Amino acid sequence: MRTGLLAGAAALVLAAAPAQAQAPAGEDALWQSFVAPPADAKPMMRWWWFGPAVDNGGIDREIRAMKVGGFGGFEVQPVYPLSPDDASRGVRNLPYLSADFLAALRHAAQTAQAEGMRIDVTGGSGWPFGGPHVPVTQAAANIRMVRVPVPAGATDLAVPGTGPGESLISAMIGPVTAAPGAARPLVPLTIDGRRTVVQPSDQPREALIFVAGRTGQQVKRAAVGAEGFVLDHMDASAVAHHLEVVGEPLLKAFDGIAAPYAFFSDSLEAYGSSWTGDLPAEFRKRRGYDLLPHLPSLFLDTPESADIRYDWGRTLAELTEERYLGAIDTWTKAHGTRFRVQAYGTPPVLLSGNGRVALPEGEGADWRAFTSTRWATSAAHLYGRPVVSSETWTWLHSPAWAATPLDMKVEADRHFLQGINQLIGHGWPYTPPGTPEPGWAFYAAAALNDHNPWFGVMPDVTRYLQRASHLLRQGEPANAVAIYLPSEDVLAALDPRSASVNDAMKRRISEAMVAQVLDAGQEFDFVDARGVSAPGFRHRVLVLPRIERIDAHAYAAIERWTRKGGKVIAIGGLPTTAGGLRDDAARAAVRKLSQRLKSKVTVVASEADLGQAVAQATTPDVRLAQPNPAFGFVHRKLAQGDLYFVANTGNVPLRTSARFLGDRGNGSWWDAMTGKRWPAGSGDIAIELAPYESRFLVFEGRGDARPQPAAAAASVQPLAGAWRMAVPGKGEQAIAALGSWAADPALRHYSGTVTYSLRFTANPAAGKCLALDFGQSIPRARAEGESAARPLAAIDAPVRDAAIVRLNGARVGAVWAPPYRLDVSGALRSGENLLEVEVSNTMLNALAGRAPADYRLLNLRYGERFQPQDQDKVVPAPSGLLGPVSLIEAQASARPCGA
Repeated sequence: MRTGLLAGAAALVLAAAPAQAQAPAGEDALWQSFVAPPADAKPMMRWWWFGPAVDNGGIDREIRAMKVGGFGGFEVQPVYPLSPDDASRGVRNLPYLSADFLAALRHAAQTAQAEGMRIDVTGGSGWPFGGPHVPVTQAAANIRMVRVPVPAGATDLAVPGTGPGESLISAMIGPVTAAPGAARPLVPLTIDGRRTVVQPSDQPREALIFVAGRTGQQVKRAAVGAEGFVLDHMDASAVAHHLEVVGEPLLKAFDGIAAPYAFFSDSLEAYGSSWTGDLPAEFRKRRGYDLLPHLPSLFLDTPESADIRYDWGRTLAELTEERYLGAIDTWTKAHGTRFRVQAYGTPPVLLSGNGRVALPEGEGADWRAFTSTRWATSAAHLYGRPVVSSETWTWLHSPAWAATPLDMKVEADRHFLQGINQLIGHGWPYTPPGTPEPGWAFYAAAALNDHNPWFGVMPDVTRYLQRASHLLRQGEPANAVAIYLPSEDVLAALDPRSASVNDAMKRRISEAMVAQVLDAGQEFDFVDARGVSAPGFRHRVLVLPRIERIDAHAYAAIERWTRKGGKVIAIGGLPTTAGGLRDDAARAAVRKLSQRLKSKVTVVASEADLGQAVAQATTPDVRLAQPNPAFGFVHRKLAQGDLYFVANTGNVPLRTSARFLGDRGNGSWWDAMTGKRWPAGSGDIAIELAPYESRFLVFEGRGDARPQPAAAAASVQPLAGAWRMAVPGKGEQAIAALGSWAADPALRHYSGTVTYSLRFTANPAAGKCLALDFGQSIPRARAEGESAARPLAAIDAPVRDAAIVRLNGARVGAVWAPPYRLDVSGALRSGENLLEVEVSNTMLNALAGRAPADYRLLNLRYGERFQPQDQDKVVPAPSGLLGPVSLIEAQASARPCGA
């Protein structure tokens, strides 16, 4: 059976919608900004320019379509072509950075600014930064170890060859094996030509030859003319050259008009990047010893491997932060813009590296796990960045065109729960005019432009996202718990084949650990060695998750923090050492600090004990009467109050009560979907959320307590009369019952809008609350391939997939998310009424009836730059108004009708 927020009519909570004015006058500024939020809180879109095959007419049309959809701006991202040049179809790929391309970029900026929209520019094509201007000597670099067997009695060996931009930097020879836990006795080997003389031995040996090489990685998803090597992020000259050749022309396109709001860099996916040309010199300067004699310890397990790897990884992270993040941030400020960057990946970056940039950004929707999203928001909280963005909807309901408006909300809420307050949607595919529907799409992300049949409800979706983003920027973060990232241990375990700190962190910060903190009624940030001294480290509890190594200066700062009342919980024990080969003093300091802290720290044996320890260390921020892992919240501290965002991330109704730490006795619910509010009471506050529903709970700290309205009995009038269905081009017909139009063979592959209409009679009593209910959702199990990291709405909805509703000719709203209910109190007449429900589905049905796109000629012309994802899932989906539809009548109260 279908399940909903409320099981029967007698339990339905429905009331008239008076009363935005009933709250104290002091709330008006915040409330009015919530009802009509500022434009800068609107979601943005990544705008893919395929080819780029764009023209001014198409640019203008799409920018205006974005504005109609409620988006506040876009990030221009030139990517791979989707068609060879074809004059007959008006397709001409403008080579990247050509005069024509830069003129198109300038035109986009002028149109955006005329429309009052934000424009960001990506500092390259595809990702990571690179292109034809990158010589092999500035390409992403690595360190390789080549093992050459030397048989007994051999007097020379063949020296492995090197490629352009590569060099042999060290060689050693020694026994093939060593005793367990011992270092092999290796002696330096002089390389002289392609064959090198060695002293003979009666035992077989092995030569280890180290090559400072190049990864050879090419820019991913490059536009025409942007192909080439990925640059070396740790090479200052490579970064400066890229800014000169790419950055300067991009920003020069804005001469005489406002600069782009931000200059964007995607995540650092320079796979295998583990070296740079002056690393030996920089290592010696920073770490105090020569790295080259210790290179075997980067690849082989030796007694000193952990310390050598720590020093090497730390040096890579410092160079990336200084020469890439810091250098570009400085350059953008000098050019009147800001650096927005996903500061994680390879080469390694530490969390506090985000403190070097104006606009940190994350990605990843799994709010109950380690994600790069919380990595970015944590840094924003620590370093005072009030706005923090996320790459959103990247893998939403793959394949392209499968995503629904509800899917958008499901994922967006999970970003909000991690502290995000600016969404960068992925994305909006540019399509040349005249291209057959649905137009072009990116290979792996949601296509969320106006070629979706359901785009008519996009303004309703984006208004919700805008209100939520705006309110989540108010005040200050109020997270009580911080989890110390074991970055020192991660650095000590890196190796040249995989040098990403945040990727390794996923194996050390488990979902179980995160769940223990969340289920203890707390929200949290991550923190690292520098972060514990950052301005935003105002947390009350610090968790040390099985940390062996810790930075001695950070540990000393933690000890000072405990003297001010901070509480430490250590899983498995306190740290025992510091990282680094020459850091004996730091190791001694760590041991001394652990002894000093021993009596102050709560040590738990395992992650399973963490939640109880957190609950004992500090008062829960939210205490649920019945714990539920689907419940999430964010707490913001206002100047004179507290604000909570609460969400049901599950596919079944959530009914419970909760006590809130910020309760000041007069809470009110603010609904970002409807722009309405009503009293919430205080103390044990009842929480009733439909599947995937969310609200704000605001405590303003003034006025008298107002109890939450009690549930009111309601009467239900099923609207099961003579429904009619109108399909464009096929006329109107009577239907026996509501149901999926895809069940009709003639409409199985129809994607578009169908209008359902019904004439019905109503005789409502004066002053009653009246709502249309479109039915309840059915929870379903996750399908294969679905995961918390790739969320979508796991329900069978009564409206597939969105509807605009008109009553007696007037638009009364849109239904696209639970509880699938609309207030019609002002539109319903006594007597006969005409209900029209314009239901739109996704493009999947139409695409399922066609052959897949043929990219053979495209690939022959430009090479295979992408592969469409999940094409086996392009199948017709249920579509239409499934119902049942009812008219609900209830007694008026302070609670908005339909809430």
